[in-house]
Amino acid sequence: TEEVEEANQIALNRFFEAEPFLIDVAKAIDVIPNMTPYTILHSGPPIEWENMCGPMKGAIIGLVLFEGFADNPDDAVKFVESGKIEFGSCHDYGAVGPMAGVVSASMYVHVVKNMKHGNLSFCPLTEGTRAKVLRFGAYDDDVLENFRWIHGELAETLHKALKNSNGIDVRSMISQALHMGDECHNRNKAGSGLFMKELFPLLVKAKLEDDVFLRVLNNLNTNDHYFLSLSMPALKACLDAAHGVKNSTIVTALSRNGVEFGIRVSGCEGNTWFTGPSQYVEGLYLPGFSKEDANLDMGDSAITEAGGVGGFALSGAPAIVQFVGGNVEDCLKITKDMYEITFTENPTFSMPNLDFRGGPSGIDIRKVLETGILPVITTGIAHKNAGVGFIGAGITNAPIDCFEKAVLEVAKRI
Repeated sequence: TEEVEEANQIALNRFFEAEPFLIDVAKAIDVIPNMTPYTILHSGPPIEWENMCGPMKGAIIGLVLFEGFADNPDDAVKFVESGKIEFGSCHDYGAVGPMAGVVSASMYVHVVKNMKHGNLSFCPLTEGTRAKVLRFGAYDDDVLENFRWIHGELAETLHKALKNSNGIDVRSMISQALHMGDECHNRNKAGSGLFMKELFPLLVKAKLEDDVFLRVLNNLNTNDHYFLSLSMPALKACLDAAHGVKNSTIVTALSRNGVEFGIRVSGCEGNTWFTGPSQYVEGLYLPGFSKEDANLDMGDSAITEAGGVGGFALSGAPAIVQFVGGNVEDCLKITKDMYEITFTENPTFSMPNLDFRGGPSGIDIRKVLETGILPVITTGIAHKNAGVGFIGAGITNAPIDCFEKAVLEVAKRI
């Protein structure tokens, strides 16, 4: 109907106009609204401890130890079971987190501000590309030592460096990275390099001790995935600006907690979730692991696909097949399919090998149901048991259930 078309245009215009800038790296409790010392946020739609998957429980055990609420994993579990922790979905707090997506009070987050509409978004600092990391459910001493350094020296250094800046334009980096072989979800080599180029002079101006400078530089330079923790909150800030437009059928979040897959739709304002079961991921596994070991799809990082990159921009990232499987032809076909389920094209995120056609933008729940084509997501794979970590990467889909439920609800509201 005309009302829906108009509403979708308004939502997408807000998305296109948004100007996400990285303005700070700060402690979660100091910047995330309604955060308390006992709040732990997680990826995906809301879920309680007893229903969580293994890797999410593992990540939470790690955070309880990190926050000093317990001294060992068994006591950490008891602490959670005593009901002292208040769980919340990152998205409902303006945040996004990769994989388990966990955020606690003392962790540092990237603070992104949409300069056009004024809204903020948050994403935790990344732990790097090693297989055993907290976001994938690992929590041993090595993991926690690395985690403490990230949320200590590294975070404090970045905070200092960003004081010398008027903010870093993340959207322009996304559009450049898409012309350099990234899809800004599971391939971030170009984006991370562009970020380092902006950050380097700021680190120099921060007048750091030599050894601190070298440790920080070494960490950032060896982390080809760093940019994901900027593209995620940047696209969250843009999509939040597009959220809450009456009658709109545009998806403003794709998100999964390892048990359920949830979507948010612009026409259903506030924290309304439409859920279906999380899917298996088809992909490439590390030696010694297979699909039998894998947890279901997990993480808020599919905000990238909701924003028209990631799986939607595969055509321009052929090298990613070495990480997620498939072949280059598949990449082209997937991007072309995504045009069938999106409302428009985004000239800012153009596809070089499609003659710079604007990328597919604005997943329309009506088109998903009409075509039966499901949004494609590139993702990492966590082991289903707590404590193991990263075991592979691949490609998956959103389940149709979310879209069926969402269409019924939007139709009711028109």
